[in-house]
Amino acid sequence: MPPSSSSTTRAADDRRSALYAVLAQVPSGKVVSYGQLGELAGLGRAARWVGRCLSQLPDDTALPWHRVVAAGGRLSLPVDSAAGAEQRRRLAAEGVALAGNRVDIRRHGWHPGHQSS
Repeated sequence: MPPSSSSTTRAADDRRSALYAVLAQVPSGKVVSYGQLGELAGLGRAARWVGRCLSQLPDDTALPWHRVVAAGGRLSLPVDSAAGAEQRRRLAAEGVALAGNRVDIRRHGWHPGHQSS
């Protein structure tokens, strides 16, 4: 018997809640990759799903979406887009140095449970 639509919706809501709970913990000045964020939320390395969820956040969200980057520290939002410009502005305000279209993931990567500088 297939799952009901309400249980499917509840499962999707639970996945999003887990994702948002971890995202809310990413500290200022640190970044996490889409895949790492999914993994930390217990969702596997669901990078594309994480990106899709973040793209659907309301404009006035308090979640630090700007601290999520692509693998290797690459900024995935286009430089000439409003969201890309906002991400770069917010990261710079937190002291995250950008080299071209990348963040130094070794310096600014978030690793919960590890000592950070």
